[in-house]
Amino acid sequence: GGLLGAVTAVGVLAALTRGLHLDGLADVADGLGSGKPAEDALRIMKQSDIGPFGVLTLLLVLLVQVAALAGQFGQSPLRGALAVLASAVAARCALAWGCLRSVPAARPGGLGAMVAGTVTPAGAVIGTLVAALALAAAGLFDGWSAVRLPLAVALGAGGARLLLGRCVRRFGGITGDVLGAMAETAATGTLFALALLG
Repeated sequence: GGLLGAVTAVGVLAALTRGLHLDGLADVADGLGSGKPAEDALRIMKQSDIGPFGVLTLLLVLLVQVAALAGQFGQSPLRGALAVLASAVAARCALAWGCLRSVPAARPGGLGAMVAGTVTPAGAVIGTLVAALALAAAGLFDGWSAVRLPLAVALGAGGARLLLGRCVRRFGGITGDVLGAMAETAATGTLFALALLG
């Protein structure tokens, strides 16, 4: 059934990333929701526990992902599989945009400092375009998906870019948690867009 397929897909994707992207999403939600200065917010994000903003964000994001995928799997297994693929591709594209040369690290050390500023704008654009074209080709097996898959990925990546801008203004740059949150935002935005596009 569609619901079982959706839950399985979300669980497999979380397992493949070892939950790091979901953890980053929760930490960023706690940091942004704290309303504290950047240094204190970064300290909150680094703690191992999850606060109320993080719990609520995780719950809502996972519900949206499962609901959107259940609709896609309910239409056909192929459409569900293509939606899973599109969400994973969007998450990887978002990581490239988070590592642009113009985006600094929020603090020295950590994953954010290791990868900040390592991607050229041309590299991010080309990578996203190649991914969109590959998805369009895969979508030919499902007709209308050849148009809606690239469009949904663009919308999902756009949502991740909005989050990136907010985090750079709020924290002064990226961290590993911000990158994880961008990946989950792009994946969720893509699935939401696919649901809206029918």
